[in-house]
Amino acid sequence: MFGTKRELMVIALRDTDAVADELRAALATADDRDRPGLERAVEILARTAAVPDTEVRGRWALNQMAAAGHTGPADSVHAVKALRQAEPGLSLVAAVQLSKEAAALQATLPQA
Repeated sequence: MFGTKRELMVIALRDTDAVADELRAALATADDRDRPGLERAVEILARTAAVPDTEVRGRWALNQMAAAGHTGPADSVHAVKALRQAEPGLSLVAAVQLSKEAAALQATLPQA
């Protein structure tokens, strides 16, 4: 076990490519009435697809913490516990990494 490195095994899954293909196909055959809405949808999807995976994971972690009733700092021991209770299969290493990503995102959000 010496010399092994623990790596984060949490992947942000996205279907934006498949959705983009569907929107482009719809846009190709859209009439003048539907075209503006589909063009707007393509723009929104492009912005969503550009969000870094760390932000996607951080947002997910913040949502899980909130659903578990955690209201404190996202990188606290209580936050990690809330994440692991929400997702029992989550390793401690992954929960800590997710809590750090959530805390970084939390720092950028306006205070309520």
